Amino acid sequence: MTFDAPDESVETIPLVSLAEESLLEFGEETSLVVVTRWGEFDFPDAGPLVGEALRRMALGPVSPANVATSWEESGGPGWTVPGAAALERVLTELSGSVVRSLGLNDGKGPLLSVVPVVPDPVFAPEEIVATRPVRLSRFSALRPDDSGLSLESPSARFRVLLAQPWAVHVAASLGKAVSAAEIAAQEGIPVEVVTRLVGYLVASGCVVAGEDGGRFAEDADPGLSLWSYEELLFHDRSRTWQAYGLPETAEPPRSPVAKPLGPGREYVLHRPDLTGRVAPGPTLTELLETDHAAPAFTTRELSAEQIGEFLYRAARIRSSGPASLPDGTVGEVSQRPYVSTARLYELELYLTVNRCSGLPQGIYHYDPAGHRLFLVSSDTADHRILLDMAMVAAADHRHPAALLSVTTRMARTAPVLRSRAYAAALLHLGALQETLHLTAKAMGLAAHAVSVDAGDRVGRALRLDWPAEVCVGECALDLAP
Repeated sequence: MTFDAPDESVETIPLVSLAEESLLEFGEETSLVVVTRWGEFDFPDAGPLVGEALRRMALGPVSPANVATSWEESGGPGWTVPGAAALERVLTELSGSVVRSLGLNDGKGPLLSVVPVVPDPVFAPEEIVATRPVRLSRFSALRPDDSGLSLESPSARFRVLLAQPWAVHVAASLGKAVSAAEIAAQEGIPVEVVTRLVGYLVASGCVVAGEDGGRFAEDADPGLSLWSYEELLFHDRSRTWQAYGLPETAEPPRSPVAKPLGPGREYVLHRPDLTGRVAPGPTLTELLETDHAAPAFTTRELSAEQIGEFLYRAARIRSSGPASLPDGTVGEVSQRPYVSTARLYELELYLTVNRCSGLPQGIYHYDPAGHRLFLVSSDTADHRILLDMAMVAAADHRHPAALLSVTTRMARTAPVLRSRAYAAALLHLGALQETLHLTAKAMGLAAHAVSVDAGDRVGRALRLDWPAEVCVGECALDLAP
């Protein structure tokens, strides 16, 4: 697809605005406080010119030159060099909330906007020669956004909102190394516009420019070479407060403390008396100082009583009730033997029984409130698939006596933790795995975290409602060798 160039000369115009969440608080005389997602910034001597510029920027993208002209026409002092320098100093301090846009002299708004995603980025667009090769960073991705398409990369300090077709087509042309001149010829966009757009994209970090010989520095970066796109993206999203995942205006369904029970056959589990087990049991130091053995499965049977005691000590709900949550709401929470953010406890346990006296082979869901098992599936093929995966993951030649599959219910935590819900689930999985491991040791059993190559097989075997509930890990349970 190509575009016809307009009859009049095309001129690109740099625009600036404040991020949507920014608030201005004007004080007496020249004082100004700017409230941003990164904190409050106090400018006691901002001056009327800076205050007027920021006020207009809070309303949307503006040209600094237009602000100066309007200010002079309203009778204010001229746009002097000191005044411009003061504004630039303020914008530098507010760099984490200053959106840099590029528009045309057609009054149709920005072609693209470069939005900071870190507190203090430096935006320095360079002049890109029309013949220089450029391409998307190998970590970049295009995705839908409320304003159009968003170009983002976990290795970049900005994300780019592509608001108009010219910007979209330029970005979409960068899947492989290409020059601005080639894009201009292919898309029918004036080369001057393409070079300016490319300059903004390179400055954002989502696009990289080639060096002599067509090499890209990113490809030889020893630090980046250790990361895949998926892992770096997950790390970045799980460690920041960016509004990814659920829209902030969405009202996702809230899930109860424990998953509603299915229609399967019920097996009430043994409840041990823990008061008599505290003193004679091994100390925490003894458990921690015992070497962690590699998985080695036996041919012996667990007992239903051992299964009951193990789950009771490691995963039951001790109590539940209402409490204040991090998002300011009140919700039902619970107390269990392992830790969980805000006591939300979104993890569910499924038990695949292989060798256990008192429990038939099958796949069960554990009810932590009633301390019961409910039969999910007695399908022998599903049963075999789960045990085979555990055997392969443990590099053993036997199936374990039992396999615990751990899932997360996203509706339990996503309404509160938003885009950090899945990262929290993995943290909680680690806490649960350690609790399972220490509990098994204390009982003379052996629990081993195993990493299975699951695909969608586990979800199908456990009858999960994907993606509302997904499996996050497994733990094989057996007798100690």
